Amino acid sequence: MASTSPEPSTAASETDDSVQIRRLEVTDHERGFVALLSQLSACPDLTASEFAACFADLAALGDDHVILVAEDPSAAAAPERRIIATGCLFVERKFLRGGGKVGHVEDIVVDAAARGRGLGLSVVRRLVEIAKEAGCYKVILDCTPELRAYYAKCGFVEKGVQMAIYF
Repeated sequence: MASTSPEPSTAASETDDSVQIRRLEVTDHERGFVALLSQLSACPDLTASEFAACFADLAALGDDHVILVAEDPSAAAAPERRIIATGCLFVERKFLRGGGKVGHVEDIVVDAAARGRGLGLSVVRRLVEIAKEAGCYKVILDCTPELRAYYAKCGFVEKGVQMAIYF
């Protein structure tokens, strides 16, 4: 996550239905960002100050941690626009490939009421573009078996097996 104003290479873009895709801003707490994430996984609500502190920590990572959001265009003014889709790109720096970079796509979620409009695809494609612009030699993501076909539409191919330890 970076500052509240996008840089030229990550400026807002538009989907087919004029949904703005942009970087997360600290004011997105009031636009339902955390509630949207709870549609993906357990996500306790954060106070505005807790959200701001987390935002600052992630923003300090600069372009190595990018969170994109899509706003609902049905609200007349930006302050009332709800966040209806999001996704994250984390850039991992490696010793492999001469100090190469790997992009990790995480936390893709589209509001249940906004699914089927191509928002997730737009967010994922923009994150992949950002990873390519950052010089990543690959982009990877983990997903459940039922989402394989969806991410194949986004250009991903199945490779390897995911393993995890949860605490």
